[in-house]
Amino acid sequence: MPSNAGKRGSNPNDSAWFTGEALARLAAAHKDVSWLLDRGYKTDSIIEFTGNRYQLSARQRNALKRAASSSIQNKRRKSAMLPFEAAKHGCLYVDGFNLIITLEVALSGSPIIKGSDGVLRDLAGLRGTYSLIAQTDKALDLIGRCLRELSVPEAVFYLDSPVSNSGRLKKSILEHAKNWEMPVQVVLVPNADVMFYGMERVVSGDSIVLDRCLSWFNLSLKIIGDYIKDAWIIDFDSTSILLQSPKKT
Repeated sequence: MPSNAGKRGSNPNDSAWFTGEALARLAAAHKDVSWLLDRGYKTDSIIEFTGNRYQLSARQRNALKRAASSSIQNKRRKSAMLPFEAAKHGCLYVDGFNLIITLEVALSGSPIIKGSDGVLRDLAGLRGTYSLIAQTDKALDLIGRCLRELSVPEAVFYLDSPVSNSGRLKKSILEHAKNWEMPVQVVLVPNADVMFYGMERVVSGDSIVLDRCLSWFNLSLKIIGDYIKDAWIIDFDSTSILLQSPKKT
């Protein structure tokens, strides 16, 4: 059974770190980060410098890093992004943990960061540890619903085998997929990221994957936008940055 170990990707200080003046300060820091990235400075050095300047917490700095990409990266990623109408033309290759965890975080009401490249990313930072939670079943249901509505003919999920409970997640995906009306495979591999290098029709929000795959779908954006209306999405590029707030619980 899934664990009820609380929200995925939440922190008790999020309401202070990602609302009001703190959020406006983060938006200003994000502009600085983007400016420095476009001038060739290294990401880690930029985050350290900007974080110190704006007196940001480690979690706020992580949010900045998750949102950061250069103009060149943004252009390349967006040019490789496929329209959702193309999903029906072939198999989708899914970065399983990446997509599922992002949806679990959104369903938990925890902050989701919208990057400059238009991709939604979470702050869960599980780093090799994973357990099924109450939101896992709902996340899988939403994935199946989206795949059916897009008339996807087939899907292959790749999961990192060294991550804890990857076998249990594989079993859960296959169980849910019985209702998806399409062939679904789940493949355990030592490193899922490398499977997508040079591949077309990838589903992922991982920056490294997006920079190395040939084409991709921004499926997390569609699923959250269509089905999780109360998700807490933080967009540092938004002109209404001060209006963003966590969902009520």
